[in-house]
Amino acid sequence: MPAPLTKICGLRTAEALDAAIAARADYAGFNFYAPSPRFVSGGEVSALGAQAAGRITRVGVFVDADDALIGGMVATGALDVLQLHGSEPPARAAALRARYGLPVWKVLSVSTRDDIARAHAYAGAANFILFDAKTPKGTLPGGMGLVFDWSLLSGWDRALPWGLAGGLSPANVADAARATGAPLVDTSSGVESAPGVKDADLIAAFCRNARGA
Repeated sequence: MPAPLTKICGLRTAEALDAAIAARADYAGFNFYAPSPRFVSGGEVSALGAQAAGRITRVGVFVDADDALIGGMVATGALDVLQLHGSEPPARAAALRARYGLPVWKVLSVSTRDDIARAHAYAGAANFILFDAKTPKGTLPGGMGLVFDWSLLSGWDRALPWGLAGGLSPANVADAARATGAPLVDTSSGVESAPGVKDADLIAAFCRNARGA
């Protein structure tokens, strides 16, 4: 089994982005959800996107965002992928993919096997499914270090390209990759020293341990 691709999400500074690139991560995630401690503005992502261009694939993370926000961030030229982390239905994913000509990833929050099965509805609408842990109502939709039961993926028929998120860290990413066969692993809080503050050593360890799986 090939080593999984790696995504470091919630990057906010030039130093953190350089750490992800130095660690040979495949994807850099930029968060446009204002309540998050990992939020970046359009001006910030313009600079980060220019720094990342040609060195790492740039993913914009949106939570039930309106057309003005998504269009504004796409217009910066700083994004290669749109990641939808809210309750966006398949039709919304398909419309954004058609409008902007960028790959669309849909995050599905998981606590039961039925949540995995929801992925089938996005066939032909999203390019990629990212399974993440369901967070408690009234909290942030991700980045809280929660892990879901990976055995729920045992019945997943891999009908779409997919990846695994939710509480992944240097300590458990190799186990997660081996247990699930995930083609991509995604972390945010798992490589932080404080909410929104990335740690270069943890980023390096995460990517190294993922590749070692």
